[in-house]
Amino acid sequence: MPNLKTWKAKLEGRMPPDWAQEIDGFEAQIELNKQGKIEPRVFAETRLRRGAYGQRYDNGRRNDGKQVRQLAYPDASTWKGPDTHWHAPGMIRIKLPWGGTNAGQLETMADLAEEYSDGVAHITTRQDFQLHFVHIEDTPDLMRRLAACGITSREACGNSVRNVTACPLAGVCAGETFDVTPYAEAIFRFLLGHPDAQDFGRKFKVAFSGCENEGCGLVMMHDMGFIAKVRDGKRGFDAYVGGGLGPVPYQAKKLLEFVDPDEILPLTQAVARVFGRLGEKKNRGAARIKFLVAKLGIDEFRRLVLEERKTLPADPRWVGLPAAQLNKKESPLRVSGTLPPSLPEGFLDFARQNVRGQAQAGYSTVAVQVPLGDLTSSQLRALAEMTRKYTKDTVRTTVEQNLLFRWIAQSDLPALYSDLRAVGLAAPNAGTISDITSCPGTDTCKLGIAASRGLGRRLSEQMDAKLQTLPPEVRNLKIKVSGCPNSCGQHPLSDLGFFGVSRKAGGYAVPHFQVVLGGQWENNGGAYGQAVIAVPSKRIPQVVDRLLGWFTSDRQDGESFGGFVKRVGKVETKNRLQDLAVVPSHDVEPDLYQDWGDPREFTIGDIGKGECAGEVVTPSEFSVTAAESEIFEAQVALDGGNQKGAVGLAYQAMIHSAEACVRSRLREYVGGADETVSKFRALFHETGDFAKHATSAQFAGHFFRHHEQKLENPDRDEAGRRVQEAQLFLEAVQTFLNA
Repeated sequence: MPNLKTWKAKLEGRMPPDWAQEIDGFEAQIELNKQGKIEPRVFAETRLRRGAYGQRYDNGRRNDGKQVRQLAYPDASTWKGPDTHWHAPGMIRIKLPWGGTNAGQLETMADLAEEYSDGVAHITTRQDFQLHFVHIEDTPDLMRRLAACGITSREACGNSVRNVTACPLAGVCAGETFDVTPYAEAIFRFLLGHPDAQDFGRKFKVAFSGCENEGCGLVMMHDMGFIAKVRDGKRGFDAYVGGGLGPVPYQAKKLLEFVDPDEILPLTQAVARVFGRLGEKKNRGAARIKFLVAKLGIDEFRRLVLEERKTLPADPRWVGLPAAQLNKKESPLRVSGTLPPSLPEGFLDFARQNVRGQAQAGYSTVAVQVPLGDLTSSQLRALAEMTRKYTKDTVRTTVEQNLLFRWIAQSDLPALYSDLRAVGLAAPNAGTISDITSCPGTDTCKLGIAASRGLGRRLSEQMDAKLQTLPPEVRNLKIKVSGCPNSCGQHPLSDLGFFGVSRKAGGYAVPHFQVVLGGQWENNGGAYGQAVIAVPSKRIPQVVDRLLGWFTSDRQDGESFGGFVKRVGKVETKNRLQDLAVVPSHDVEPDLYQDWGDPREFTIGDIGKGECAGEVVTPSEFSVTAAESEIFEAQVALDGGNQKGAVGLAYQAMIHSAEACVRSRLREYVGGADETVSKFRALFHETGDFAKHATSAQFAGHFFRHHEQKLENPDRDEAGRRVQEAQLFLEAVQTFLNA
């Protein structure tokens, strides 16, 4: 007989209770959205904050027409409901704080990619994993399976704190100041679901770097970032704020110098509160914190943050979370030895580029180049087995869409190389010019203009073919590609960057890429490149060859590519590429009118509204949505004979309903049940406002009674009445709020 237990039942007790409860609530909200009972923009932001993101080809087909996975509902294409993404294949983004993962998580990712997606898991430029072509109705079970292995998709999208990134070499790098991993983990745990991080107009990204001069942490392009410092033998951080990429990149400004490690959590909380209170809410294009810092000036912003810090009530987690993480130490699985006398073919080339000695003698990191960040399910399972075989789960993803093994014993390096080669992951080019970063572009992103992944793949092949003949000053340059100006491929930080644009020629749309030159990866993303000229997509390989040849022949001793571009100037550079920008007629060169990997004639008609910014939703609306979901769950519990559970959910719904009223008056309000009851009574009941606009004081009476008279063993009738009263109170609250 088949096992009919649901994933919820199978995983009971294996998920963190609060995560499990949130997923149950999200599942209820999906059902309510199908029924048209949730405001569309509220559900959109709700699913975004759960990591569920709409994608470009939501009919289940790729841009090449291939069907990925049949839609769950045959009539989905005609659905005109409140949020048309409830039925459609989308993307799930999965948080991996500081890129840390383990064998069990890699295996789970393999299973989920195979069962719910297209068999591929994608590493992002924020050290996340993404699964594409996932149906919304599958997401609750997918999230439960993630939660059971210790990872979440919560707040991976939307107007929230995104994945906290850190250098993948943290803790093993010989040049670092100190290991920033414990602090990155602490801030992830502290901010996940934190009430002070729920009222942003846009996303908020945090990064940590263990040193000032390298590019691993990229602090200067972040909303908030920390660079490790030591002074008189004591640890501290320089704190930065207001960086960001996008169409017009901003460099972060120094907020404070040498912050005590015990202060990084309250400082970040204070910054979040100032951003939540003063940041733009209506104009999404100006809602990132970089615009607020620029508007106020760093001195005034600093003053506001320090004033806010003084008002924060003490939180034991400020010290407790970092302290707990500092107690966790990595260690090797195997005793190190020497390299065996017989080495596999190709190992020495691989070792020269992909292997790096750790600060700990006898051990190395091994970089695994993952082309465009894509790993198949079979590769993920193989990597999980290698993780168990050679490490104590010391593996991390990188912001360059690769994977990094840590604590590999010297004697195990040839065997690991052979295992990687067996699954097609032993390219000896990690970190070279052929190791190209790309955003999803037109493959899946609604904002994609040109095929960034198609171009990235072509350039990688081009550079691979000539890598061994390239001079050292060219071999390790960085190429990054974005499908639109929004910089998701981090093109402003690369030596040679490209972002997708469209041009017209003879009445036809022609895919182009803007050429951006001279960005600086080092110094935590210390300088941004400048756009020079737009060239048809199919001619970008010629652009790269021409620029590299010019750099090689005319470079001065010790000159970097960025220094070269600055010296020769933008005018001369544009002149060198001008002929490639000329578009002949469609009859003469029809290939230019198609994009990489797409047999169709180019069009920008598929471009839609992006969801990166999320929806601006008031705290009151979130509270109402939570109440609606809890009443729905209470009804389900009642039908299933769980009277006590139904009563508990009905009471939670009433608390959230009252909280919506309080938040309509006090936007930043955060409080427990007792305080919510007290404030609701004082602000709305005793003043008569609620009875006046909600038509009756009776509904408030239901609320107060539920709070004062708990039912431990209700019968079905009592439980049914409580659920109905909660529904009436919620309806009254909505009437009051809409009056």
